[in-house]
Amino acid sequence: MLLSPSGDVALQQRNILLTSTALMLIIILPVLVLTCVFAWHYRAANTQAKYDPKFHHSTGLEVVIWSMPLLIIIMLGAITWLTTHLLDPYRPIGRTSAAKPITEGRASGREEMVKPITVQVVALDWKWLFFYPEQGIATVNELAAPVDVPIVFKITSQAVMNSFFIPTLAGQIYAMPGMQTTLHAVINKPGIYDGLSAHYSGAGFSKMTFKFHGLDPAQFDAWVAKVKAEGEPLDRARYLKLEDPSEGEPVRYFSSTEPGLYDAILNMCTRPGKMCMSEMMMTDRRGGGGKDSREAVERLRYDSLRRDEGKEAPGATVPGSGQPAKAESHGGADAARPSRADPHAGHGGAPPGGGQGPAPTQLTR
Repeated sequence: MLLSPSGDVALQQRNILLTSTALMLIIILPVLVLTCVFAWHYRAANTQAKYDPKFHHSTGLEVVIWSMPLLIIIMLGAITWLTTHLLDPYRPIGRTSAAKPITEGRASGREEMVKPITVQVVALDWKWLFFYPEQGIATVNELAAPVDVPIVFKITSQAVMNSFFIPTLAGQIYAMPGMQTTLHAVINKPGIYDGLSAHYSGAGFSKMTFKFHGLDPAQFDAWVAKVKAEGEPLDRARYLKLEDPSEGEPVRYFSSTEPGLYDAILNMCTRPGKMCMSEMMMTDRRGGGGKDSREAVERLRYDSLRRDEGKEAPGATVPGSGQPAKAESHGGADAARPSRADPHAGHGGAPPGGGQGPAPTQLTR
């Protein structure tokens, strides 16, 4: 998929890889060949090879040795600098293919912009949730887009850091809770392609895959109609159930979505009574909430791992979860590791008035 992509962004990234490899081989191949030539020519059995023990310098040889690698480094640096900006995932793409610029009709004085399709991506444990805000639908573990139409992915995560990757479409980009990353891409060939998580995120990581469908416009419209016909509404209550960790989640369709649900996921306030990150940042920008901020402490306590509800992923252990490590569940020397419930245990003391037994012996000189 990496060397035979179906999307223009991935194709340009493939070309960078091939170009960089070719430039480096300009040095590597001659070195390998000359190594063999010198070893054969100056072998002990070849008495005809010229031996010059007084040789110590050759200006011409020095120029070749240093100038060629320097030129290649300059070329690689220029290519890297240009393509880093050109293929910035946050930058809208300027073409759908080498022969199809995004803006058409310039010669006739008309500006016909190809309208991109927006997909909001949420990484869950261990599945992918895709919102289509313009179509008003959502899906789990299935993604579709029309060919030759720019796609704008807005990506976040519900619990832990993850990585969204469709090798045939574009490079991977991270998904992080409370933050939104962006990826611009386009698919040029109809087909069904693999998508996956490229960042380890727990026990169900290996099954966190999905299918990406490249469809022509008529097929995409039919797919949207199918989702609306076969799906169920996605409201906040149903989403909170979807958050529960699960492996091998089947494809699911949602015919409609609750307004503002993606923004609530992004701002970590899908649960009733929680303060949204946007509200928190606004309060910080105003200099804090003053004395009234004490009442907001509980609203600021986020439990994205579902620990309080007992729905935390089974593979989670200390220190992120407070659960004992797996080796400790069978007893052993480390079974007395302090837990979140007893933050003073194991630190040489106890909270005032809460200690039992004699104080530890003090060391003296």
